[in-house]
This record gives sequence, C-alpha cells and structure tokens, in this order.
Amino acid sequence: MTKRYRIGNPIPTGAVVTELVPAEGPLPYFTADPAAGTLALALNDEDIVYGLGETVRGINKRGFIYVNYNADNPHHTELSRSLYASQNFLIRFRPGGKTFGVYFDTPGKITFDIGFTDYGNMLISFEDFDADVYIFEEDSLPGITAALRRLTGKSYVPPVWAFGFGQSRWGYRNADDVRAIADAYEKAGIPLDMIYLDIDYMEDYKDFTVSRERFPDFPAFVSEMKTRGIRLIPIIDAGVKAEPGYPVFDEGTEKGYFCKCEDGSDFIAAVWPGLVRLPDVLNDKARAWFGDCYAPLLDAGIEGFWNDMNEPALFYTPEHLDEVYGKIRDYEKEELGIRSFFGLLDCVNGLSNNPEDLRRFFHSYDGRMIRHDKVHNLYGFYMTRAAAEAFARRGIADQTMLFSRSSFIGMHRCSGLWTGDNSAFFSHILLNMQQMASLSMTGFLFAGADIGGFGGDTTGDLVLRWTEFGIFTPLFRNHAAHNTRDQEFFRFPFTEAFKNMTDLRYALIPYLFRVFTDAAEHDGLYMQPLSFLWPDDPRARGTEDQIMLGTDLMLAPVYTQNARGRFVYLPEEMKCLRLRSISDFDEEILPAGDHWVRAELAEVLIFMRKGTKLPLHQAGRHVSEITDEIIHTFCF
Repeated sequence: MTKRYRIGNPIPTGAVVTELVPAEGPLPYFTADPAAGTLALALNDEDIVYGLGETVRGINKRGFIYVNYNADNPHHTELSRSLYASQNFLIRFRPGGKTFGVYFDTPGKITFDIGFTDYGNMLISFEDFDADVYIFEEDSLPGITAALRRLTGKSYVPPVWAFGFGQSRWGYRNADDVRAIADAYEKAGIPLDMIYLDIDYMEDYKDFTVSRERFPDFPAFVSEMKTRGIRLIPIIDAGVKAEPGYPVFDEGTEKGYFCKCEDGSDFIAAVWPGLVRLPDVLNDKARAWFGDCYAPLLDAGIEGFWNDMNEPALFYTPEHLDEVYGKIRDYEKEELGIRSFFGLLDCVNGLSNNPEDLRRFFHSYDGRMIRHDKVHNLYGFYMTRAAAEAFARRGIADQTMLFSRSSFIGMHRCSGLWTGDNSAFFSHILLNMQQMASLSMTGFLFAGADIGGFGGDTTGDLVLRWTEFGIFTPLFRNHAAHNTRDQEFFRFPFTEAFKNMTDLRYALIPYLFRVFTDAAEHDGLYMQPLSFLWPDDPRARGTEDQIMLGTDLMLAPVYTQNARGRFVYLPEEMKCLRLRSISDFDEEILPAGDHWVRAELAEVLIFMRKGTKLPLHQAGRHVSEITDEIIHTFCF
C-alpha cells in the first residue's frame, strides 16, 4: 500500500506518474518539526537503512550524513556527502518488525543524517520544508521497491547492442585515434561494440558540432565504423558556448531559451568552451528545442549519447570571478599566515560550483519564474529528458542508447546513468557493486561505472579485477581521464585474460538482457543485496561485498590487490563456478556457510542457486554476431 502525504507547498518534479490523493492525518513514523524544517525517525539497534541510489559508503546507509544536492564531485571518498545524483528514496528495514519505504518528492536540497549525530535517530532536513512524502508498506523489501516503480514509472530499456563493450577515453582527438583503437581491439580479438567520443570531437567544445579538421567527413566516418560493427557514442554537455554565429547559441538567444538572471538578462557562466549559456530545459518549449538540437548527430548516423556536466557543473561566473580577484588583491597587501594562507586557498578553491552561483539564475517552470537552487536537482533529469523526448518524436527512442551523469528519480524512465568520475582504487570496485544495488532500488537499472577508474594511473590487475565485475553490469565501459595512464584492455601484458573475460560477457548477454528486461517489465531489481532474498538471515543482512544478480546468481568480486581468493558467505547450498574463459572453468557444490574460495587474477566467480540454468551463447566480436546457439549450459 502506498500513501501520499503533503508537507508545505512542494514544487512538482515530474518524478511521479501515478497520482495519489493526499492522505488524511499526520505523516506516520516520522516526527515533524515544521519550524526547523525537519523530520525525525527513531532507529533501533537492528534497523538497516537502504536506498539513496548513487552515494558513497555501503549498501546500509546508516552512520553517515548524505546531502542530496547534485554536485560535480570527482572525489568519491567515504567523506563525500554529495555526488551527481539525488534519489530521495529510503527503506527502513527492521528485522522482525515493521519495515517501510519512503520517497521524498521535492527538487531542492535535502540532508539525511542517518545515525551520524545520534546513532538511534534519523534526521531529515529540508532547505525548504515542502515535499510530497510517499510511504510504502509492503510484505517484502522487493515489494517496497516495486511499489516505488509503480509510482514513478517503468525503467528505461536500451537497445540490446548497448550491452556490448564500449571503449572510452578523454583524449581520442581525431578519426585516426579512433581507428587505431578499433584496429588494436580487432588485432587482440577482443569484442567491441562502441567507441566513445569525449569533448575533443567537438569544434571548440561547442555542443552538437564536430571538428571538421579532426573528423573531415563525420557521417562517412560514422558509416565506416558501423561497417566494422562499432557505433560512435558522443558526449553532450549542458553549457552552450556563447559565440555569435554559432547556430545553437543564436537560436537559443533569439527565442529566449536560456536561463535568466533576475533582471531578465541571460545568465552567463563558464565551462569547457569558456563563457556559456545554460538551456532552460525546465521550460517545455526550450526543452523541446534543445532536444531537437541532437538532430544533426542523429542524421549523421549516431545512435547513442552520454550527457555530462549537467548538475549543472560551473567553472565560474563572471560575477564570482570578480569577487575572487578582489579578495586575492586584498591578500596581496599582507604577509600570509596560517589563517590568511588557507583563506586564500579556500577563496580560489571555491571558484567552481559555488553555491552562490546557483542562486544567480532562474527557470521558467511550472508557470512561474523559479530560482535555480530551488529546483537544482532536476536539471540533469530534464536535460536528458529533452533528448529522450526528441528521440520519441522521431520514433527512435527504443533504438537509441542514452545515459547521463546527473540524475533524479523519474529520469530512470528515459535513460540510464554512469557513476561519474571515480578513481583507480580497488575500493571503487566495491563501491561500484554497492551503488549498483542501491541504484536498482530506485529504478535505475541501466547503469555502470568507469571500469579501471577515471582518475589516476590504474594498474593492469585493477582493470582486470574490475572487468570481472563489470561484465555483469548493464553498462560495460572502460573510461579514463586524458592525463592518466592508457588503460585499454590491449595495453596490458595479460591481454588474453581480458579477451576471455570480454568473450564471457558476450556469451552471457542473452541471459543478462533477459534478467534486465524482466526486472524492467515487472518492476524488479537487476542487482540487489542478499538481504532482499534472505531477510531473516543475520549474516546475509550484514554481507555487503556480495550481490545478487536477479534472484538466481550471486556475485562475489575480488576487490583487493594481490588477493588470490576471498571469503564468501553462502546463505544456502550453491554451485560455485570459477571461470577463466567460456571453455575453461571449474564447478563445485558448496554447502551453506563460510568458505574461502580461490580466485586467481584471471578468474571470475559466480554462485548459482538450486534450480538455475545459466546458458553461454555462441558470441563473436559484436553483439550482432551473438547467435541462438548455446555452447554450454551450467545447471544446478
């Protein structure tokens, strides 16, 4: 049962598709303090708190503070309170007691103090005490997440080719760079379906343009790559370069489709191209216009996009830059001591993504002008919605891959996401796995991380261990920053192991796609914690470095360097598969309980429940070459 309660006068978000009449009476479970703008919930010692989608730390969110205010934050450490997403959904799981879910439908900033200040209390603070609060009471944990999806809509399903492997890097600058990557993968015999184009493909970082110097005949190049079985996937950023003569800028300016300052002038900020304007994607007409701007790339044969920098990320505004320059000049007049030195650092470091800048501009939304900070968490969702709606108008929505960095519940209906600028840390394999479970709870099924880490110099064993988990995530992509070590699979001495793992992914795609589409159609979970299937097992409830793929397979990736195995907890008897390739594997039936399981560097572990069949299909270098022929079926 789902009930809606209203506090204050919330701004609509577009997240909910099933309208419910507000319930009578006070909000259950929580103690409200309207004057303080807070809701409090008592927690007992056994309570577990799930949800919040793309955040740091474990699957159980208890013990930390999370701030849902979308942030351009490349530092995904345990201290990070905000990342790129705001998915305001929680489950209070009380073993043996009353369990319920709650969704806070509001576009502004919310802070979740989940037992950080007081371990026995959850305190939820609203910058504006306005929200529609939905309470979900069901018989099971999966029942609660299914109720959220019935409220907010079905999850996005990409075309099946989107489950292929994609190679990306910030630094593929021209057609020859892309050809060289395709050639190297072909020579290594490693399957490849996509090569991603980061910002260097554009002309002066202008959205919807292609550099004529670096890609002289882009449509012909797109066609050339398609004949090789490879789709090009370009990036699109939120900021539109402020350059007269650039058609997107000229048309957006003429029609008034950019975000405004309070005085009605266009808001000016800076990102990759320098000074930019932000399309007012919360305005229906501006959103339709921006979505139609994807047309030239679609007409060139592009079939997939990744939307970036859409929190939105801001390097600076001219107003704040002047303020910083003024403060720097003040510091020039004195000898820098401990306070003034760190004050200067804070001044400069606070230049980008400054909270004050988010209060400088407005949207035409819901029939009125609304200051951006009040609806900040919607921007990435609505930018991506612009693209999805344009694809639907062209009749190609089900043929086009789309995912975004910034997100909000509701975007799961039209797009997937990737988890942004992670780092080359072994611990980020674990973070990737835990985020996949939490994202699945909020409806984001098509998701994945930058395998190997975006930031920092990775190692070959890290990339391989991450790949051993990544072959099970719907979005399977290797991506890295331009100033880091090259980390394409063919770069490492154990290239054969990468080929074997990628071959295994392709052999599994028919199975993985069935699990995915079943979860999307029936409001299920693609990945989920063990506790969702074994809620009465205390050990399962406390296990967060193993994860269920659907309901039949358990994954236990190795996420520590130099490990040659790991401890695994089995809630019931399972068959352990240790796979080195499609044709080289071991099978072993293990009883319920604790086990140390060997997993050498080039081995991936899968655990099967009784009654499960896992087929491996005949696969080739591309998804289109996967056949119905089954070359082996694991049974238990």
